[in-house]
Amino acid sequence: MNAPYPPRVPVQAAAPRIPGNDYGVLPAPVLGAWEPHLPVSVVIPARGGQDRLDLTLAALSAQTYPTHLLEVIVVDDGSAPPLRLPEIAPEHTRIVVGTPGRRGIAWALEAGTAVADGEVIHRMDADIVSYREHVEAHMRWHHLAGYLVVLGTLRFTPLAGTPPTPAEVQIAVSKDRADSLFTEDPEHGHDWIGELVTAHRGFRDAPSSLLHRVHVGATVSLPAALLREAGGLDTSLTLGEDTELGYRLTQTGAVFVPDAEALSWHLGTTTAMRRPADVRRHNDPFIADRVPYRRHLRTDAGRQWLVPYVDVVVDAQGACFEDVRASVDGALAGSLPDVHVTLTGPWASLEGERRAPLDDPLLDLRLLRGQYAHDGRVSFAERVPVTSAPAPFRLVCPAGWVPGTESVAMLVERAEQDDEGLLLVALDEDESGVLAARLERTSSVARAGRVAREGESLDDVIADLHGATWLDAESWRLRPAARAYPYWATNRNREAVRWRAAAESRAREAERAQRQVAKLKAELKELRAVAAKGHRDTVRWKEKAEQRRLEAVALRQARQRSLLGRAARGLRRLTGGS
Repeated sequence: MNAPYPPRVPVQAAAPRIPGNDYGVLPAPVLGAWEPHLPVSVVIPARGGQDRLDLTLAALSAQTYPTHLLEVIVVDDGSAPPLRLPEIAPEHTRIVVGTPGRRGIAWALEAGTAVADGEVIHRMDADIVSYREHVEAHMRWHHLAGYLVVLGTLRFTPLAGTPPTPAEVQIAVSKDRADSLFTEDPEHGHDWIGELVTAHRGFRDAPSSLLHRVHVGATVSLPAALLREAGGLDTSLTLGEDTELGYRLTQTGAVFVPDAEALSWHLGTTTAMRRPADVRRHNDPFIADRVPYRRHLRTDAGRQWLVPYVDVVVDAQGACFEDVRASVDGALAGSLPDVHVTLTGPWASLEGERRAPLDDPLLDLRLLRGQYAHDGRVSFAERVPVTSAPAPFRLVCPAGWVPGTESVAMLVERAEQDDEGLLLVALDEDESGVLAARLERTSSVARAGRVAREGESLDDVIADLHGATWLDAESWRLRPAARAYPYWATNRNREAVRWRAAAESRAREAERAQRQVAKLKAELKELRAVAAKGHRDTVRWKEKAEQRRLEAVALRQARQRSLLGRAARGLRRLTGGS
């Protein structure tokens, strides 16, 4: 029997405004003291391991979350023999077979979520034994806002000795004695997650670039609609799919909630714990391509990446070819390498009719398409999308204004300092208002779009939830095309080669200097050794000289005593022995 709970109070779903990742503004109910109504689907990818799966399902059968709101979907990812449904399992549990010919966790999760009926998807591994209130702890948050990602807390056990039976697990969990089922592994755990959470006030003031780090797939839940909005799992990945999904969820404006009361046991260790170096070596190329926040993985010169760090948007409609080209080339020639440019305009209108080439009213658009049609860093769009996801930043640059070499990098660095959502660079002003370039944080724009009231300015919402700052063009090196172009761009490849050659020359000089320093250090070490030996020899010879002096004094004294003795004996003989 479950222990009695306090009287339940209803919790209403809402779209509250959460600043940054500060989920603490939400009135999370005490476990057992609220009335749930959202259905949840627990999706468990599994391949083999029937004995551990049996324990996982036994623990889920003893949850406090209402049975009629809980379904469990086990996705058999090619097990041999096939997985079976055990006797002890939640009432609404089923096993589905993964997509034929498609193997791996990402594909299995896609298959499971495709048939899930719940409004919330709770992803869980097949070697997890959850505590009694585990699912309820997750679900209390999803009743408060529709854009939360809730992460459970794992305790690892080496599973030594004879494991408990499914019946024993069910009884222990139902009586709130899951603690007694296993012994905690003192050498393995997610200590790094705990350190991140603690360092950032329960993760409430964690910066946007850090949020995806704690998205570990062993036990995590999110609204099904949010998962679809993010694009689902990246099925091209065989490892690291949870990290990559966590990154894309960040760009949807999601809030990440690590819940210390959503406890569960992890049976045994993970592959990342057993072979950390091999896992990093495998994952780094794929994560580098997809997660721009991992700056330390994007150090290769001259590379292009699947997901850019900054999407620079330039509107070509009504602008002349030269102005747009100046803005685009300035953005592409900057020091920040992973930049993409989106050119917006009525490109569809270029198809079809015959035209006089030199008198074509759409000539500027045709020239731009001809200029950049085969540049992989430039794409064409009819209109600006709501956000530039999955890129974490977007710079909207008016045509005819040119970012300097460091402009984009400086603006991103400025935004990251205080995790700001919007930077506005004042370029010019006339009777119609202020012309500005905009650096937008994708996650901030997405969050504002979720919570803004009808008719409310998104910029005001961004400023309220993430901060917005006005800057001046001169300090951030944005200049009009007439002052910036084309003299710096005419031979930019040659300039790049020249600067690279200069850098390599400086590197060679630095290497020679380092060798000279090393040589001088070796000579100094040798001289010190010689000096030390000389000092030791001096001390030794002083000691020997002192010893010889003392020996000479003793010898003189002995000789004097001998002479005195002989004289005394002679005197006694002369005096007759008296």
